[in-house]
Amino acid sequence: MSQPEKENLFTSLGDQAQNVDDGLRTTGAYDAMGHPVQEIESLCMYCHETGVTRMLLTSIPYFREVVIMSFECPHCNFKSTDIQPASEIQEKGSRYTLKIESRSDFNRQVIKSETANVRFPELDIEIPPKRGQSTTVEGLLSEMIQDLESDQPVRKSIQPEMHEKIQGVINKIQSYIDCAEGTLPLTVTLDDPAGNSWIEFLPGEASHKWSSHQYNRTDDQNVTLGLLSEDTLAEQRSQAAEDRKARKAALEEEERNPSVVGFVSDQSEIENFENEVQTFHATCSSCFAPCTTHMKPVKIPHFTDVIIMSTSCDGCGYKSNEVKTGGAIPDKGKKITLAVDDPEDLARDILKSETCGLTIPELNLDLTPGTLGGRFTTIEGLLKQVHEELTNRVFQHTSDSMDDETRTRWLTFFNNLQVAMDGGSKFTVIMEDPLAASYIQNVYAPDADPNMEIVEFERTFDQNEDLGLNDMDA
Repeated sequence: MSQPEKENLFTSLGDQAQNVDDGLRTTGAYDAMGHPVQEIESLCMYCHETGVTRMLLTSIPYFREVVIMSFECPHCNFKSTDIQPASEIQEKGSRYTLKIESRSDFNRQVIKSETANVRFPELDIEIPPKRGQSTTVEGLLSEMIQDLESDQPVRKSIQPEMHEKIQGVINKIQSYIDCAEGTLPLTVTLDDPAGNSWIEFLPGEASHKWSSHQYNRTDDQNVTLGLLSEDTLAEQRSQAAEDRKARKAALEEEERNPSVVGFVSDQSEIENFENEVQTFHATCSSCFAPCTTHMKPVKIPHFTDVIIMSTSCDGCGYKSNEVKTGGAIPDKGKKITLAVDDPEDLARDILKSETCGLTIPELNLDLTPGTLGGRFTTIEGLLKQVHEELTNRVFQHTSDSMDDETRTRWLTFFNNLQVAMDGGSKFTVIMEDPLAASYIQNVYAPDADPNMEIVEFERTFDQNEDLGLNDMDA
């Protein structure tokens, strides 16, 4: 298949919506950003007569482009609304968590795609993947109440016991919406393997209220999303099992016939165990075409061994860079605090692992574990990556639907971030890693750094559970 054919095959829904011409007409209505509302005749799936679908390709502030659709049939009066992401399936899945602590938090906007599920742990309720929605947290709960109440009159006469149980659930949900005493806080978790869902974030709020996490999809999730066929998955698992057997046999052979590997130094600040970059074949996580991954183990002075990996796909253009730490899992976690009081500190090397959370109180910046993935850069480089991610994916200067107060908070945040990157302000970098796999360069090594504090801590049960350590054999 040629490259133009590939590009046509994998175009996003937004591009397809813009390219639809047959029967598509403009209604004359526009959203706040000037996007037109268009309509087209379509088949009603209930009475099989002709109805009208209205579509709006718009951009949601802090999120991305979406297609909002509304269908109405004049023959049977059936109506439905739907929302779909206008972009392609994202590189990674996303998980958002919101702590509802006041009545206003129920008004947070929620974009729930057809592949996402929503959980309310305190209510012991989960909303499975279904149609896409643009709603609020209160809207999700209210819709749940409407669904449960729809069959209550019938249950009351046929199954009175079941009616009472369901009515108890309805009353409990309503008590949370009404913020009855003793109900809040309420936790909302939105998990979307496709990465196209979102819960509204308010800049400057407490770090514990809202968090986001990106994760690599499992093979089963890729099958569910249609990115991978079941036959292909079975072949990959079979091949992986054969590869494991081959590696095991190679290790056993190496134990019987050990060889000595010499240490080679390139006389740079970071010494390399192997000067040559290792290259091996892999599969692109975006289009699943064969691609190449480059890997090189390096040793960071006064820290540990790390593995730098880089993947590039010629088929779809996907690129990724990852840093993995080597060695055994430590018994304790580590918290590193650095006071940045000199512009030269911005050039310090920093290694942020995937399990590390990073906080800069002076800038109201809080990166939860998993955000940005594993990064080996400088403090200035990390701040630039944060700036690029937020400006490219979250904040949009052209969003007319953004209120003045929110826009001002965002602009203040970016201004403070830019001043910090330019070395014009002092701030504190706090890194907390339960696997102690993160690092900030000590420019005074091997002596202690007067501006840096390193504290070890015992991991909690929940941290060990999230890391999968509780299930490991002792």
